[in-house]
Amino acid sequence: MIDLIKNLYKKITRPVNLMEVCGTHTVAIFKHGIRSLLPDGLKLLSGPGCPVCVTSIKDVDKAIAFAKADNVILATFGDMMRVPGGKQSLSETKAEGADIRIVYSPLDCLKIAKDNKDKKVVFFSAGFETTAPSIAATIFEAERIGVENFYVYSVHKLVPPALEVLLQSDDVRIDGFILPGHVSTVIGSKPYEFIPEKYSIPCVITGFDADDILSGIAMLLKQIAEGRPAVEIQYKDVVKEDGNQKAVSFINEYFEPADSYWRGIGMLPGSGLKLKKKYKNRDAEEVFHLEVPDNPEPKGCMCGLVLRGVKIPSDCPLFGKTCTPEKPVGACMVSSEGSCAAYYRYQGAG
Repeated sequence: MIDLIKNLYKKITRPVNLMEVCGTHTVAIFKHGIRSLLPDGLKLLSGPGCPVCVTSIKDVDKAIAFAKADNVILATFGDMMRVPGGKQSLSETKAEGADIRIVYSPLDCLKIAKDNKDKKVVFFSAGFETTAPSIAATIFEAERIGVENFYVYSVHKLVPPALEVLLQSDDVRIDGFILPGHVSTVIGSKPYEFIPEKYSIPCVITGFDADDILSGIAMLLKQIAEGRPAVEIQYKDVVKEDGNQKAVSFINEYFEPADSYWRGIGMLPGSGLKLKKKYKNRDAEEVFHLEVPDNPEPKGCMCGLVLRGVKIPSDCPLFGKTCTPEKPVGACMVSSEGSCAAYYRYQGAG
């Protein structure tokens, strides 16, 4: 496969930038040393593929405000605990006495709510299209069994709108996308068709082992060499053109697109998911009406540039010094799928 990639690249005769937009791909690329196998001039850039990394400071601060409110239990996935807010993280807030609980499924929240009927249970719901169906299914179940004290604070993000913003940016040239396998399992390949049609940029949805990724790179180079941009599926055993329609219907029943702020990137129109008005009794923002102040990004942190593929982690002056996985300054160092954490783990701080 490496020889095929090299031969295809020779036909292109110019530098090529391919961007992966899935945190699992980012980790796999580092883990298998894929960058080191590629010919000079063929670059892999890491995009905003980690939902933990793109969750904004204000979103974290609002989750902390919910946790500090009277008679509230905040539930969250574990990887959100150490994401830096403006002043502190959820982990630090918990250490101060707030009732914050780690769950492994949003359905766990219903048991917490049933066991604590005098409390309001708020689920800090972050992620891409991959996790949104399970949140919708939990709301369905809460309605079905009559659990009234369960609420959702949704900071979900949608991948396709973010890709369009990247393509409209002057920061970096993108010649092809390695599209996310997990997200595409839910939404399919059709939502990406605007990329080759509008921007003439090739796309391939790949799996997660080294052979999958290398095969996807070869497919992208073949599209570039032949001048035929398209959305192709390498991960055919799992991803279908129409995706998982049942999962998509669950999302569409409970959520609607909303403008959303991405850490380091900014406000992206229609790039988030909020609960529909008919479910506002489950929407923590509608129920609590909490306001939190705006806080700036940490001084010197380059997370935003890393998430856009403009910089690599080692370009950041904080990387491996004041910012490490044990004591992260920026969100990209928190999750194992974050570009900075993966770079630190597999290529070292030096």
